[in-house]
Amino acid sequence: MQIAKQQSRNTSAHRPLLKRRVPVLGVKYTVSTVNEAATYLLEHSNDLSGKYVCFSNVHTTVMAADNERYRAILNGSAATFPDGKPIAARISAQGYLRSERVAGPDLMAELFRISQGTGLKHYFYGSTENTLTELRKKLEANYPGMEIAGMYSPPFRKLTPEEDADIIERINSSQADFVWIGLGAPKQEKWMASHKGKIKGVMLGVGAGFDFHAGTIKRAPRILQKIGLEWLFRLSQDPKRLLKRYLVTNTKFIVYTMMRR
Repeated sequence: MQIAKQQSRNTSAHRPLLKRRVPVLGVKYTVSTVNEAATYLLEHSNDLSGKYVCFSNVHTTVMAADNERYRAILNGSAATFPDGKPIAARISAQGYLRSERVAGPDLMAELFRISQGTGLKHYFYGSTENTLTELRKKLEANYPGMEIAGMYSPPFRKLTPEEDADIIERINSSQADFVWIGLGAPKQEKWMASHKGKIKGVMLGVGAGFDFHAGTIKRAPRILQKIGLEWLFRLSQDPKRLLKRYLVTNTKFIVYTMMRR
């Protein structure tokens, strides 16, 4: 009965979406569903202009637990969504039973869909020229009513102050409402935090979301996503780079959550 009452309070429609935040290893996660999150962003794009949104999985949650500065960046967002089944499960265990995984690529698809014909514009910053070319083709085919304000692939090095000022002007002059950042974690979160208030539009750091929607990287089958094994699929695609990461961070996540209990 007590859990049921808590769930009712936690899922009340009268509570603002971005006020519902639950800590997991020190990261304050926004409680939501994919549709609820996309709808809120669409309806409040003006209010969120200049702010940023994060999507954090087990790897970045452990990174934040070990690094106070990175944790502050995730907690300084307008919203940080749980991009991982284990994170969503920890939130549900605290009584927020309607909370679900809100993965960057899934929110992208939903926001692309519902923003068609609204006049709201999307800008894409990050990845490679090839990926952006393929991404534009796929978006124009799959979301014909979507407005793409621009795309830019930055050099794979630190930008000079002049170059940074130029990209800020480039993005702002496009009048984009949603600025998608695909630089990979933790670089994209640091970039968004450093550009808070400078970029006119809400920034969303989605990492490999550019590649998934462009088709340059294959995403795990839906069944593996639902049972929390998307990481295993990604590991099979790039074992050399990801094996150590998953071995270390997955182990740390289990140990850290047990210690917090």
